[in-house]
Parts: sequence; C-alpha cells; structure tokens
Amino acid sequence: MSNTIRTTNFNFPNQKSVYRGKVREVYNIDDNLLVMVATDRLSAFDVVLPKGIPYKGQILNQIATKFMELTQDIVPNWLIATPDPSVAVGHLCEPFKVEMVIRGYLSGHAAREYAAGKRTLCGVALPEGLKENDKFPEPIITPTTKADNGEHDADISREDILAKGIVSEEDYLVLEKYTRALFQRGTEIAASRGLILVDTKYEFGKTKEGKIVLIDEIHTPDSSRYFYAEGYQDRQDKDEEQKQLSKEFVRRWLIENGFQGQEGQQIPEMTDAYIETVSERYIELYENIIGEKFVKADISNINERIEKNVVAYLESVK
Repeated sequence: MSNTIRTTNFNFPNQKSVYRGKVREVYNIDDNLLVMVATDRLSAFDVVLPKGIPYKGQILNQIATKFMELTQDIVPNWLIATPDPSVAVGHLCEPFKVEMVIRGYLSGHAAREYAAGKRTLCGVALPEGLKENDKFPEPIITPTTKADNGEHDADISREDILAKGIVSEEDYLVLEKYTRALFQRGTEIAASRGLILVDTKYEFGKTKEGKIVLIDEIHTPDSSRYFYAEGYQDRQDKDEEQKQLSKEFVRRWLIENGFQGQEGQQIPEMTDAYIETVSERYIELYENIIGEKFVKADISNINERIEKNVVAYLESVK
C-alpha cells in the first residue's frame, strides 16, 4: 500500500506556484498552463483520510479525461493534454467560487437532509412523500460554496449566490445551462453502460480571455454517484439499499464507525484489507462507466514517473 501518491513536491520548469486541494495538486506554469496531479488521497466529509488508495488518482484522471472528450461538443473545457496517467494539463483559469451540484435522485446529502425533515434544499422545494433513492420529477441544481482548505463546503441557493455577488447573473445562467447539458449527456452515457447517474458536481472557471469552461473532474466516483440500473426499481419497491458505484460506500463505512468529520471524532483505522477493497471498487466503477478494462500504470516510483513525463511534455510545448 506504500506505492501511492499522498503528496507531491515538484519543481517544474517555469513553475510559479502550487495549490494543494483535498485530492488534486495544481502547479501554475508561467501563468499560462496548469499541471493538475490527481493524488491517491481519499477525502470524505471534507476530511482527507490518512492513507492513499492505490490507482485512485489514475482512475480519476482517466475518467475525467474521457468525459471531457465526450462532452467537449456541448461544453468547452480546460483540458489540453494528459502527459501521465495521473496528470492533466490545461489552460490557466480563474475558478468560480461555487460548485454546481445537480441531483436526479434523493440520495446522499439530500436524503440525509430530507430525513431530518427539510423540504427545501438550496432554495429548491422538494416534493413530499419521497423515500431515499427515489427519482425526482426533474433534476435539481443544489449549489455549494467552494470551501478553502480545511473548511466545509456549504449549501447555498441560487438567490444567495446572486445577492452576494459570488457569480454574476449572466455567468450563472451559463453555469446552469452547462450543468444541465453535462448531466443529460452523462445520464445518457451511464444508461448505455447499464448505470444510473444519480447526482454529480461540476466546477467551472474563466480563461484569461473570459471564456467559461469546465475544469477539474467530471463524472468520477469522487464527484458523482452511480447506481446499477438493473434491479433499481425492484430494490426501491422492496425498500432495499441500491447497488451503487460511488464514494458513498466509504462515507457509510465512516458513519458506521462513528465518523462524520465533526470536531472530536476520530477517523477509524483503515486496514490494508479495507484499502484494497476501496481500490477494487474504484477500478470496478472505471470499467463499468468507461466500458474498458483498467490498465494499471507502473507504480514502482510514481513521483519519478510523473516528473519525467510532465517535464518532457513541457519541453515539447516551449
């Protein structure tokens, strides 16, 4: 389990700065390009868990790359190249300070809020009489603030986003349009693979030219929730848990072991055997949603591999 990317400390040619998110580390190259390294860190309840998951970064990077290719005809994105299995290179963008969450079903955070008696989420009214994992009449957009390091993302309504000037109304209309278009395309692709895209989140930014583009990840198990379509309705009718492919199984394991990211709570021990099952679940999702066998990259010296591939790429585009 030691061959994982927990953190990086590269010094690439013309590097200006580095930003370390919960999972990704982003290197600014000459205020022109961004080199985004998808680490093997696992985050849940806005807390980075203590051990890495083998191949997780590669899986996230390759799924996001594939979906950016499959959606670039409807929404422009930041991506230029993927010089390494765990690395994406793209245009420098100024991120919007909101994450666009869209939900087709009452699951995860929305289900927990609903069970607590709430019937409004991010200013959106929720129908009465729903049970966990029921489908909404129409997908709903429930944005969150984009938290700084160490802080929790927070639900926010469209009205508050506009009232507080976090995003202009003109730009927000574009974000909503792109979010719905991406979710529709993702839903269609998932259905073709025998899956249901339950909910997901998208992040957007502006290029130096002022163009709004999709950034970061898309339709990965970290940003999305998937159910198996076969047997979905039967399981709902019988009040059974849905068979799913997402990070939710990690959240549930943490909840069962007394951890929800709250002050004073201890992260339960993640044994090597448990970490192996998490890695296998990520690979399972990759193979289901992409429809191809996952090819494991050489992880004998991941940092050396990444540095070599990225430097060679940057030299090639001088």
